[in-house]
Amino acid sequence: MAQPRPYLACNHCGSTETRPVARIDGHWLERCARCDLAFVTDPPSETALAAMYQASNDYHTQLLDPASDAFAKMTAIARHHLRFVERFASFGQLLDVGCSTGLFLDQARRRGFDVAGVEFSAASARFAREHFHLSVTDGDIHAIDDADGLLDIVTMFDVIEHVRDPARDMLAAHRLLKPGGLFILSTPNIDGLFPRMSEPLARPLGYWPHVEPPWHLYQFSVRTLSAMLEARGFECLGTHHTAIDLAYTFGTARELSRSAKRLAYALAFAPFAWAGPKIGMGDWFYLAARKH
Repeated sequence: MAQPRPYLACNHCGSTETRPVARIDGHWLERCARCDLAFVTDPPSETALAAMYQASNDYHTQLLDPASDAFAKMTAIARHHLRFVERFASFGQLLDVGCSTGLFLDQARRRGFDVAGVEFSAASARFAREHFHLSVTDGDIHAIDDADGLLDIVTMFDVIEHVRDPARDMLAAHRLLKPGGLFILSTPNIDGLFPRMSEPLARPLGYWPHVEPPWHLYQFSVRTLSAMLEARGFECLGTHHTAIDLAYTFGTARELSRSAKRLAYALAFAPFAWAGPKIGMGDWFYLAARKH
């Protein structure tokens, strides 16, 4: 039954009616009863959230080592991002929001885009400037206050699920883009085949590796993300479904060998994660939108 939550309104439609999904890692994930947007209803404080992305808590630490496996893996993902961008554009002024250590920007610059970035993690932003010699601003999209209506492309890869106010960030992207400019995002897909099949067990098990609270404050589907963008001045152009790395979601072979329960979960649900993109229900998707 929907529960009134007068202290927290849905970021899209403003409703305070929610349906609890599960309590995961000490946080409640709920769905808006009106528009179905899923979000954490007891997020960390703004100070605590900021600290999660800085200094020793920086989850991008491995990306500061060009010799690491993580650096190579994320470089491959950056090229995947670029392939989706090039479905819609082959040149232009591009801002990557949440650019991390600059791997995507480096790839886009090689292909002829005029690039800049903004990054919340000070260590990652510094690496992007020093290692790749990129123009990267410290902060979030709202730190960019001198480019209104000047950009051809704004990208946010695996960022929108982390921010406290996605609707405000979408409006900021709209402000920065030229008329007809492109807003390109990627994010986990709560309506992917694996999340959809495993969600009924999330509450009784208190376990759902798809959602990752409190790092991910929101969980989108193609439908909810499209609705939010269209309500804020964008026309959705197309999507591409893919899969989150299976080892990331379910654990490495070594981790699975140490936990019979985790191994059983992986055996039950990994096939759905693998099959999802093949039927347009991947647990991760890209979406391109155009500013009206």
